[in-house]
Amino acid sequence: MEQWKKNLAVLWIGQFLVMGGMTMIMPFMSLYLQSPRIGMTDEHEIATWAGIIFAGNFVTAFLFQPLWGKLSDKYGRKMMLLRSGFGMAIVMALMGFATSPWHLLLLRMVNGTISGFNPAAVSLVSINTPKEKMGFAMGTLQSGGIAGTILGPFLGGLLADAVGYRPIFYLTGISLFAASTLAYFVVKERFDRAQAAAKPAVSIIAGFKQLSGVPQLSALFAVTFLLQFAMIGPNPLMPLYVQRLHGTDVNLAFWAGFVSSAAGITNMVAAPLLGRLSDRIGQAKVLGISLVGAAAMFVPQAFAATVWQLLLFRLLQGCFLGGLIPSVNALVRRFTPDGMEGRAFSLNSSMLSLGNMIGPIVGGVISGWTGIGGVFLISAVLFLINAAWVRKTLVAKRPASREA
Repeated sequence: MEQWKKNLAVLWIGQFLVMGGMTMIMPFMSLYLQSPRIGMTDEHEIATWAGIIFAGNFVTAFLFQPLWGKLSDKYGRKMMLLRSGFGMAIVMALMGFATSPWHLLLLRMVNGTISGFNPAAVSLVSINTPKEKMGFAMGTLQSGGIAGTILGPFLGGLLADAVGYRPIFYLTGISLFAASTLAYFVVKERFDRAQAAAKPAVSIIAGFKQLSGVPQLSALFAVTFLLQFAMIGPNPLMPLYVQRLHGTDVNLAFWAGFVSSAAGITNMVAAPLLGRLSDRIGQAKVLGISLVGAAAMFVPQAFAATVWQLLLFRLLQGCFLGGLIPSVNALVRRFTPDGMEGRAFSLNSSMLSLGNMIGPIVGGVISGWTGIGGVFLISAVLFLINAAWVRKTLVAKRPASREA
């Protein structure tokens, strides 16, 4: 097997375990706070702490990703990959020893601080994959993260019933440690550390200014932010929307969970296929079509009359969403100056974390003004604006870019 394929296979497993581990704990976080060892009882206090603990990871991840991106350009992506993987394995295991909500919040913030497995993996794959296979590699890598995100909550719920809450943290830590060990022995990177060290030192702020000065990258970062903003924003409201459509009959929780994860299911399947298509017709074209298609699927969701209609349009939307992140990652690689790939992908990851933080908050505010349907319609408008921006910066001008 060619080395780039070995890298892709191992990092797919890593992406699956990292995203699965991060989402596995969320279904029972509020229940974990009620466990005898932590002992919280007030429902409002529990809900508040659960939300703060969930957000803590994204706050520090947003702040520290550019630092790890800078270091990855200087010392190598594999080193940052292993730093993040082994570090998160330790932090996840330590969560099992928490005795107060403060312990969990601090550990989640530490986890966000040392995170960076995803941008390091994307950067490593993008640099070590043949140009003609870039879309396929990005799509395949994306499918691993999506699979973990979808299956994580499901597996977390099953394990919580089977072995209790605390062992899940230990099992997650062991899984991350095993994936990082596998990456240590199998993943190979083409990286000249002496050449990287010889380049002039550029501060994080200066690097950000340099990258943000590339209009194509600004448009791509906006795609990443809007994708998370638009998809995460309606999620806290989805159970209420499903309840309105389905009523309070049996299996309400099942339908709410199924509808929430529906777009992720088709996203996971479509990402490698659209990535392969982008290798043939161009990433910019697939990105533009996917943005318009995803925007179009938001509109009927706002006017769905039954839960089956909502489910159908969520599944169709996932097909278009599968073309976004792989195309963005391939284009970020294309337009990023040599030697700054780690910074670029880390900034892209920061935009993802920002969307995770802001999406639910703004979605809740908008729903208070316009109703839940208004959240979908505003998301559609934002996607269309971004599609026009992408067309203007990536398609219309077509400036010279690095093809590697």
